[in-house]
Amino acid sequence: MLTTLAVANYRSINKLVIPLGRLNLITGPNGSGKSNLYRALRLLAETAQGGVVNALAREGGLDSTFWAGPETISRRMRNGEVPIEPTVNHGAKRLRLGFAGEDFGYSISLGLPVSQGNFMLPGHCWPIPSRFNLDPQIKRECLWAGALYRPASLLVDRDGPMIRARANRKWDVLAQHTPMFDSLFDQVGSLRSSPEVLEMREFIRRWRFYDHFRSDAEAPARQPQLGTRTPVLHHDGRDLAAALQTIIEIGDQEALQAAISDAFPGARLNIEPLPGGRFAIEFFQEGLLRPLSAAELSDGTLRYLLLVAALLTPRPPTLMVLNEPETSLHPDLLPALARLIIRASEQCQVWVVSHARRLISALQEDPDCNCIVLEKNLGQTGIVGQRMLDEPAWYWPD
Repeated sequence: MLTTLAVANYRSINKLVIPLGRLNLITGPNGSGKSNLYRALRLLAETAQGGVVNALAREGGLDSTFWAGPETISRRMRNGEVPIEPTVNHGAKRLRLGFAGEDFGYSISLGLPVSQGNFMLPGHCWPIPSRFNLDPQIKRECLWAGALYRPASLLVDRDGPMIRARANRKWDVLAQHTPMFDSLFDQVGSLRSSPEVLEMREFIRRWRFYDHFRSDAEAPARQPQLGTRTPVLHHDGRDLAAALQTIIEIGDQEALQAAISDAFPGARLNIEPLPGGRFAIEFFQEGLLRPLSAAELSDGTLRYLLLVAALLTPRPPTLMVLNEPETSLHPDLLPALARLIIRASEQCQVWVVSHARRLISALQEDPDCNCIVLEKNLGQTGIVGQRMLDEPAWYWPD
């Protein structure tokens, strides 16, 4: 699992190093930076999918995501003795993301092009200025052994277009002309001598994010769907009935029914096969003479079933991230959801972003819950109670 997450120069996060545990709860008041921290984690996930540059473009471009305050805030600025003013930058402007796990660590540094790029147009004998000069470039990527970066522990180093890997006591150059918009993980096919790159890519690709379950009247989860074995629920919940039936057949059926009766005493669930291979949800509630279909369920009930299908997956991810799972749920359902999340954290690392007091209190009953409370001071996101010496050890590659 991840033990440390580090983010620098991203939106309201100037510098932040966070210790992580098996169950992580991220909370804080509105505007404290919860969403920015969540986005930073999603950007890290995009590196393994080949979409980090496009993801930054969707956010308005790299320049708009940079921390807008001074590089350092002095004691006098914090005390209000002098106004907030620009400070001298000690290096190139970079967005940095990184994490450390139990076996490996990884970091990526992104910046803008140093100079205007050019390309050759067929039929012309002079270079033409490129129109992509605002595209982010991957300046540095590093993969190292162990939880802490040290030059001696570096395994794979990407510096600009060049990728090199450690081979005993020397370095082998694996690529010299890597496109600046391609991640190290996009070059796995040509880096056969570095299995660590493939292992790290697959580790990141197994992260799972749930933050946009549809529960409106036209949501696919409300309609009968073609059923195929579904050990992993789609991020928008479109294959809910198939995912629930998969849990019944090859997952923990008892845990599924227990999670439903915990939230809705006396209720039970059935998946009914329909002609043409489609599946339909039947939700039996105490006192009703017939089951309710998915189309008849309230938004909160449907969303709870979606969370049950996600958390009881027969194929646990390396990291599961739930962004504000309390949305549309009645407060009385939150203790049952917390118990479900705690159970899921026994199978995989879980990250929950929430501001629902009842869910927060229920999760904190678990002694292993790592509660991170964010605050914003002078526009900068920080952790409540964390001082310089409280931060986990972390070093960015030069």
